[in-house]
Amino acid sequence: MIRYTLSCADGHRFESWFQSADAFDKLHAAGMVACAVCGGTQVQKTLMAPSVATDTPAAPAEPDAPKLSTPASPAEQALAELKRKIEAHSDYVGPRFAQEARDMHAGLTPERAIHGEARLDEAKKLIEEGIPVAPLPFAPGRKTN
Repeated sequence: MIRYTLSCADGHRFESWFQSADAFDKLHAAGMVACAVCGGTQVQKTLMAPSVATDTPAAPAEPDAPKLSTPASPAEQALAELKRKIEAHSDYVGPRFAQEARDMHAGLTPERAIHGEARLDEAKKLIEEGIPVAPLPFAPGRKTN
């Protein structure tokens, strides 16, 4: 495993673990590395110090240092709250979003609040068909295992 310090085009800095340097390169080339704060995919590695194991315990973190899990600004706090509400009050349909939206619009399935993933061409086609959709300002939380 390898840990990289990354930053996005908006200047957010964050860390992420990858199976290997090659795994990072492949995921990055496929646009699958996203900012942990804003979800942007224009991400690059930043200067970082290697982690070296020693016999002495690590120094404690600075008490005022922000934690990655805590939104740093009021805008990030509002975005985190919006994400929490959307995920709590809608069904995640994943990559089936376009089909689920069409089925609800056609009356084939009951209407309900959904969120998921759609390619840009799929989203444009939904709008052209008169199906109301809106992009979310964050990456969806994915369930694993």
